[in-house]
Amino acid sequence: MKINTLIAAAAIALTTSSAFAYEPGDMVVRAGLTNVAPDESSSNVFIGATDVGVGVNVDSNTQLGLNFAYFIDSNWAIELLAATPFDHDIGLNTVGALGSTKHLPPTLSANYHFMDANSAFQPYIGVGVNYTIFFDEDFTSANEAAGFADLSLDDSFGLSYQVGFDYMLNDKWLINASARFIDIDTEATFTNNGTPGKVDVDIDPYVYSLTIGYKF
Repeated sequence: MKINTLIAAAAIALTTSSAFAYEPGDMVVRAGLTNVAPDESSSNVFIGATDVGVGVNVDSNTQLGLNFAYFIDSNWAIELLAATPFDHDIGLNTVGALGSTKHLPPTLSANYHFMDANSAFQPYIGVGVNYTIFFDEDFTSANEAAGFADLSLDDSFGLSYQVGFDYMLNDKWLINASARFIDIDTEATFTNNGTPGKVDVDIDPYVYSLTIGYKF
């Protein structure tokens, strides 16, 4: 009787602990809030050959974030980050609002999970590539009236680095938190009363996500 009881207890323990482990072929879908917080630096703005003497800044924005992970084995997963378009105000340092832009930052990462089948806490690290698409670039109405027009930001390709964790609520549902650094560099071009202008901007944001996920 005691042997049978021990065997049953061991079976229950193994079943319970394995609920936290990822397996090859598992897919995880996560959705929640994603914040893009630029750590920007820029050259000075040039209009023609004239150095205006100030650079630009970019504000942060939060949107609905989505990501999809596919597990190659119990440790390695391929993850795609997506989101609804981020909307950022662009300002001249010490001067004020200049314009705005929207962007999409799809990021593909390879993540290594430090799998522990006995723990609901599942941390991971990752590295990947990002392609950022800028669109809907506009000057404020006041700057348009001052002769600014044709604002355009070049798309960007760069590396991404990530740390995060899943906290398993049960064998299907989980809470996720992650932080990324993404290398995003762009050149903004425009005209001012017909004279071409430009400024180089390293946006280099930290991207924070808090999501809820489901494992298939």
